[in-house]
Order: sequence, then C-alpha cells, then structure tokens
Amino acid sequence: MSLLLISFSFTIKSTSIMKNFVFLFQQKLLSTLRIRNFHQSNYCRKRFYSSRRVETSNPNRAKVTINTIQNLYKNKEPITVLTAHDYPTGLFVEKAGIEVCLVGDSLGMVALGYQNTSPITMEEMLHHCRAVTRGAKSPFLIGDMPFGSYETSSTDALKNAIRFIKEGNMEGVKLEGGSEMFETIQKITRVGIPVMGHVGLTPQRQYSLGGYRIQGKTADSAKKLIKDAKALQEAGCFAIVLEAVSEPIATYTTKMLHIPTIGIGAGAGTDGQVLVQQDMLGIFDRFMPRFCKQYANLDKIVTDAIKTYREEVKSGIFPAKEHSYPMEKGEYEKFLQFINENEKRSNK
Repeated sequence: MSLLLISFSFTIKSTSIMKNFVFLFQQKLLSTLRIRNFHQSNYCRKRFYSSRRVETSNPNRAKVTINTIQNLYKNKEPITVLTAHDYPTGLFVEKAGIEVCLVGDSLGMVALGYQNTSPITMEEMLHHCRAVTRGAKSPFLIGDMPFGSYETSSTDALKNAIRFIKEGNMEGVKLEGGSEMFETIQKITRVGIPVMGHVGLTPQRQYSLGGYRIQGKTADSAKKLIKDAKALQEAGCFAIVLEAVSEPIATYTTKMLHIPTIGIGAGAGTDGQVLVQQDMLGIFDRFMPRFCKQYANLDKIVTDAIKTYREEVKSGIFPAKEHSYPMEKGEYEKFLQFINENEKRSNK
C-alpha cells in the first residue's frame, strides 16, 4: 500500500512539474515574441485574416426529417420550402428556419445564366448540392433531378437519384411528370430515397407546353392533373409540387390527396409554399413571375453598394486606417532602420 501511495504521489508531482515547465516555456516564448499577458492580448481577441472556420449549425434547431414534414402536414401547419444554390443561400435558408431546402434546377437560370433549365447537367447539380449542404444543416434537403437524368429509363433514374444522395449529400429528390413517371418513382422509393413529385407547369417540358403557361384552366386539363397527382401519390411520393395551377384546382387536388402539396403559383389552398430565392429577394434580372412576392430588392442594394465601393477606391476613402493591419512601434522602427541602411547601400 505504501508503495502505491509513493508511486501515486510521485505521479502527481511529476504531472505538476511538467505543467509548470510547459507554462514557463510558453511564457518565455511569448516574451520572446513581445506578447505580454497573452490571454488579454489583442492576438487573442482580434482576427488578423479573413479566412477562418465558420460554424453553420444552429444548436437551437432540430434537424428536419421526413417525419417532421409528415407531422406538419398532420397538424395542418403550412410547410415552408425555399430554393438555394450555394453556401450563402443555403445559410440564409438555415438561419431563416425554412423546413425544406430545394436545390432546384432553376439555378441553371438564376445562378448560371442559362436561358432555361434544360441545359443544366448532373455534374453541375451535384456541385451546387454539395455547396448548399455546407450552409443548410437543419432543413430537409431535396435535389432537383435535371432534364435527361431520369426520363431515358427507370434504371438511369435510380442511378442518378442515388448519386444525389451519395455525391450531393441530399436526403431526397424531386422530378417532374405525371402518371408516366409511376414506374420510375416506384423504383427510386423502393430503395429508400424519398421522392417529391411535380405536376402542373413542368418547366423542363416547356417546349411541349408552349412556354410557361398556367395549367388546369380547362375541365379536361384539370381532370388529368388530378389523375397525375393521385398516380404520384400511389407511386410513393411523400409530397407533390403544384406549379402554376388554377387555385380552385390546386385546392381540390390538395383535398383529394393524403400527402402534402407544395404550391408555387397555385394559391393559398395547398399545404405549403415554395419560391425561388433569387426571385423573392429581387436578384434575378430577367423577369418576375406573377405568382412571386418580392420581399426585398437586393439587385438595387447590392449594385449601389458596389458602386459606392468603386467610388471610395477611386477617391482614396477606402481603405481607411481601421481596415489596415498595424505594426508594433519597436518593430516599425527596426523596419525604418532597415530601409535607411538599404538606401545607403544603394547610393554607394
């Protein structure tokens, strides 16, 4: 027992000696670097460069899952959906408390400048999906399957849906089309990938629709839309987007289904709403859909800010003293001495 006590005492003393040694070594090093009282130093309080780790998770918010969405639907609480296409827009969705973040193929137009959504590729979509997930940690993440990635065969659709999960870090996929997509949706959902359907105005088929036109305006087209929505539900979709659909038809379709409907230009009778972030923030420059409410005009705000920056650089207002890094007086004097000596040598 005495040996154990002696050994234990020696261990404690050794640990204490080591801690003291480390502390003294740190103080000596900091003194050499002319940093006194390290814990109160500006070196601890200030950030001297722009690149630092950013914490994006929201500790006060639970992760939204498909069960969360189903509970919102059961409780008749409207579901909020918003698009994102990169890290900053994903972070906006995260901070605002949006339940579902859709990495929509609309990014082909609003972020990449394409004339429509048709040209965007799987590789481009996956790239943007990964960027969004770095900012949007809490929302349920849906990747929009681009044109040509699921129409050729149900096998191709499954392969690409799996890529959205494995490579894009998504938690589900969205695809356009009605009853003709029945087999494809079944094949994807059978392997455990949630699918969001999309009927009404399907932008990927704009050429066959004659452009971006309202759907369900006639009794016959309304019947087909309802039939398609029911087929998607039966195939296994967990939710369906109704785009540019007459409000009475969208409301009736919503009542006919037992899964959530997400409206975009479909009135207030759906179970949730989705908008393209660039539209609602006033960033997209080409047109503003009638169904979109503009909550801000960032185009003007950002353009004015950049103009001000340009003017301040030209006039010498920016950068000011507070935007520059200081140098300790003693080190600055040494630097001046170095310059003087260097100039003397140059003049010889």
